[in-house]
Amino acid sequence: MDAISGAGLSRVLTSVGVVVAALLVDVTVWRLLPRLVKDRTLGEEVYTRCRWPARTVVALTAMLLVLPVARLRPGLRGTLFHLLLLLLVAAAAWLAVRVVGVAEDALMRHYDVDVPDNLRARRARTQVRVLGRLVTVAVVVLAAASMLLTFPQGRAIGTSLLASAGIAGVIAGIAARSTVGNLIAGLQIAFAEPIRLDDAVVVEGEWGNIEEITLTYVVVRIWDRRRLVLPCSYFVEHPIENWTRYTADIIGTVFLHVDYTTPVGEVRAAFEQIVAASTLWNGQTAVLQVVDTTQQTMVLRALVSADSAPDAWDLRCEVRERLLAWLQRTQPQALPRLRAELEAPAPAGPTADAPADGAEAARRSAPAGRAGPDDATSP
Repeated sequence: MDAISGAGLSRVLTSVGVVVAALLVDVTVWRLLPRLVKDRTLGEEVYTRCRWPARTVVALTAMLLVLPVARLRPGLRGTLFHLLLLLLVAAAAWLAVRVVGVAEDALMRHYDVDVPDNLRARRARTQVRVLGRLVTVAVVVLAAASMLLTFPQGRAIGTSLLASAGIAGVIAGIAARSTVGNLIAGLQIAFAEPIRLDDAVVVEGEWGNIEEITLTYVVVRIWDRRRLVLPCSYFVEHPIENWTRYTADIIGTVFLHVDYTTPVGEVRAAFEQIVAASTLWNGQTAVLQVVDTTQQTMVLRALVSADSAPDAWDLRCEVRERLLAWLQRTQPQALPRLRAELEAPAPAGPTADAPADGAEAARRSAPAGRAGPDDATSP
């Protein structure tokens, strides 16, 4: 109690009472807030995520306001004031980050991507996500710089942090593939929109959907639930396939190899019936054509359209399976077959040398000592 003057005890108790009263008001406000907000989900998120940061800010602010009234000794008062100021800056940054998170989630809920035409929603979600990360980083940097500025020896460091935005372009030019380069690429993705959240893309030979976009990297959810993590600069510097750049609908292909005797008209009619009966078809494209021939078969290509890439994949599989089943049931001769022509060998006949050989054989088989008519000598 030596640090407190004799008449200052009542002032200290008064200061404590003011802080307690401020906390009671804060508790009352937070009790009423969920009932006053029409959006129950938003009210619950604000209450859950921002209650303690706001309560800390209120308590620290009240303590700073009543600190001069307490009439503490100058040395102790200066130390407490500096400590409370640092804590207040940190608590304010904590509250700001939580508010940004709540606003980001509220906007993400407002734009639903579970609809057929979700281009506008995906664009907004991408920008909200990237800008939310950017604001969070800015709040943290400003809070750190502000805390450093409260120290005399740290003002030079704080000033350099605040001035770092001015030299960001120079750093990006020197180190284009550094973290700063990825930050700039992340901002470029947010505003130029080469990709958006939930876009169907083909990257590094893998098909998947954009699951997450940050300021430095992008996460692609592969179709088999693997995750491909790439830096933001990759999507700025390399070509990629974006299947949902403007619309989510897409055309799929089905190839069939059939025999030359296949009645294409009947196959086309069966194909149109199969597509019309499918719930995955969006009613836009259904075409079957002969697109190629080989030595043994002709190639049929069926084009079908669907509202999304997953639906197009399922529709292709359905059309392929049902067409094969129809061919097996109604046109078994249309299935590919290998043709071969077998020729019987020519019958073997007598050759020109056969009589001479027969005469020679007869002469050799004649009995020895008997002369023929031609062997008689003249008298």
